Amino acid sequence: MTNYRRAHAPGASYFFTVNLARRDCTLLTERIDDLRNALRYVRAHHPFAIDAMVVLPEHLHAVWTLPQDDADHSLRWRLLKTWFSRQLPRGERRGDSRIAKGERGIWQRRYWEHLIRDDDDLRRHVDYIHFNPVKHGHVARVADWPYSTFHRHVAEGRLPPDWGIAVGTGAGFGERG
Repeated sequence: MTNYRRAHAPGASYFFTVNLARRDCTLLTERIDDLRNALRYVRAHHPFAIDAMVVLPEHLHAVWTLPQDDADHSLRWRLLKTWFSRQLPRGERRGDSRIAKGERGIWQRRYWEHLIRDDDDLRRHVDYIHFNPVKHGHVARVADWPYSTFHRHVAEGRLPPDWGIAVGTGAGFGERG
């Protein structure tokens, strides 16, 4: 088996992609309150800042910044996945491997992380997060997707309300505020 190595930089910002085990379900948006409560629980015990986040039916993207003396994003994701999964009734499909290990079949085991390198890298990942519901065809305008920090960014004056609307024939983004 491949030896995966994760980036661990205390106080850093990271981009994450986290998927459900079944990519054909809508569990994350159907149970958005459970996901929000899981986030609150984890942040209360292991603080971090949510710089940007979008929740789609079967996956989510986030940029988190960890405290200066802490690099343990793995612990946070493990707790979030566990807390969320415990809110759901049992009965999901599980393979033999998950059954043997006593695991639920809600989440993919792994997640993608990327250490944010600079301000431009951060901006590009935040833009990617906010535009993702349009990219996946859930909405025509970024502002129409309710499960996104885009709305917080607009309220704080960091983005205009019409950001992410395709301009002309291209799939461009609106100007940043």
